[in-house]
Amino acid sequence: ETNQLETIINLLKNPKKLLATILIANNFINILFILVFSYFGKNVFGGITSPILKFFIEIVLVTFLILLFGEVLPKVYANRYPLKFTLIMAKPIQFLNYIFSFLSIPLINLTDLIEKKLEKKQTDISVETLGEALKLASNDTTDEEKKILEGIVTFGNTEVIQVMRPRIDLFTLPDDEKFEDVLKKITKNGHSRIPVYKENIDNIIGVLYVKDLLPHLDKKKFEWQKLLREPFFVPENKKLDDLLLEFKNKKNHMAIVVDEYGGTSGIVTLEDIIEEIVGDINDEFDDSDLSYSKLDEKKYIFDAKVSLKDLFKIINLNEEDFEEAKGEAETLAGFILELFGKFPKKGDTIKLKNLNFIIESVDKKRIKQVKVSIQ
Repeated sequence: ETNQLETIINLLKNPKKLLATILIANNFINILFILVFSYFGKNVFGGITSPILKFFIEIVLVTFLILLFGEVLPKVYANRYPLKFTLIMAKPIQFLNYIFSFLSIPLINLTDLIEKKLEKKQTDISVETLGEALKLASNDTTDEEKKILEGIVTFGNTEVIQVMRPRIDLFTLPDDEKFEDVLKKITKNGHSRIPVYKENIDNIIGVLYVKDLLPHLDKKKFEWQKLLREPFFVPENKKLDDLLLEFKNKKNHMAIVVDEYGGTSGIVTLEDIIEEIVGDINDEFDDSDLSYSKLDEKKYIFDAKVSLKDLFKIINLNEEDFEEAKGEAETLAGFILELFGKFPKKGDTIKLKNLNFIIESVDKKRIKQVKVSIQ
C-alpha cells in the first residue's frame, strides 16, 4: 500500500499529464469497445434487413453500454469508495501514463499554447481604455471612489521607482554605531524599520526592527547588530502589483530598492503601495503638509521630491500631456532639471504649456521647493 501511495503522489505532481492520460485511455477504450461491438454485432443483428433500423439500434445500444459501464458505474463506485478505487487504479494509470507519453506531452504543450493565446486576448485591454471607461462612470460614484478606481487601473503599470522614498531622504544606521547612539537616533526619527549599512549606504546588510530592541532598552551596552533581519532587495522597475504579492508571500513590509549597478536607490514600503490605490495614509509620523501646500485654486507650493504622478493628480492635470517634456524624470525636481537643462537658482522661472514653475528654495545640490501656477 505504501508503494501505491507513492505512485499516487507522483501522479498528482503532474496533474495535466495525468488528466491527458486518462482522457486518451478513455478514448482508446471507447474506440476498442465500438470495434468489438461492431464485429460481434454482425451476428446478433444480422437478421435485421433495414440498414437504417440496424444502424439506429447499434448506435443507441453502444451509447447506452459505454455510458453505463464506462462512465456511470465507475464514477459511482469511485465516489462511494474513493480510496479503494484510487489504490486499485494507481498502478494501471502509472503504466498508461508512461505508455501514452508520446501523445500526452504534445497535447499538454498544445493546450498550454491555446490557453496563453486566449488569456492574452481576454486581458488585452489598455490602461487608456479602462481610464476612458471610468470617465463614463455613473454620477452616483463619488470623487473619492473614482480616485480609488483610477489607482487600481494604473496600479499594475506603476513601477517601484515612481513611489519609493529616495536615498537622500532615508534614515539609515551604520553597523558600527554604539547602542546608546542608536537609541537616541531612533527616538528622534521615529521609524519602526531602519536599513543598516556597512561602510556606505550602497552596502545594506540588514534591517533593524525597533520592536526587537524593546526587551533590551534597559541595557547600557548591547550588540544590537545580532537583531538585524535579512534585507529584501527589489529593482527600480519592478511593478507594484508583483511587489505587493511578494510582500504578502514573504510577510514583509519594506524593501530596499536598488539600481542597475546594485547601488541603493531608496526604500519602498507596504504603505507606499497601498497609498497608490487609496491615496495618502497619514500615520503618527507623517506630516500632512510635507508634500505640498495649496495657496489658492491655481497656485501650489510643492516639495521638489514629490512624484510627478502625485503632482499631476493633485493639480488635476493629465500626466500624459507632459510625457515628452518630463523625459526620464520621476519627481518634480527631476522634471525641473529636465526643463532647465542646468541646476536652477532661487527665483528662476520656466513655463511649460499652462504651467508656470518658480524655484522657491534650493541648497547647494538640491532643489527643495517649487511654486506651481496653473494659467
